[in-house]
Amino acid sequence: APTLGTRSLTRSMPLQAEFVRGEYDDKLYDHDAKKDIYSKWDPAAPRSGQNFNPFETFNGNSPDASGVFPGEPRYKDPTRGDVSFAIMMVERADLEAIAAAPKPGSEPGCAGCKN
Repeated sequence: APTLGTRSLTRSMPLQAEFVRGEYDDKLYDHDAKKDIYSKWDPAAPRSGQNFNPFETFNGNSPDASGVFPGEPRYKDPTRGDVSFAIMMVERADLEAIAAAPKPGSEPGCAGCKN
């Protein structure tokens, strides 16, 4: 049995210092970067700075380049790409295609999702 004043050798929650930032942290985080992250995302694996759905929203917000949402500890404004109506229409078509054919196992509540 644990005794008072001793530390456990195992933790269920990682320390903040152990958080691993995303591949595009401090780099351009545009639509192409998000598509790259999405292609590597494994919905069955636990959500982390290296494994998250960059197109998932939470309370109307999108995650940063490490999968952290605004208002959460460690959130960092990403370096965003240029925006124009033409670019937004291309991105919209991509998002509609992703929504029409989601990755298997990516339903809300899966290990790799925030929701």
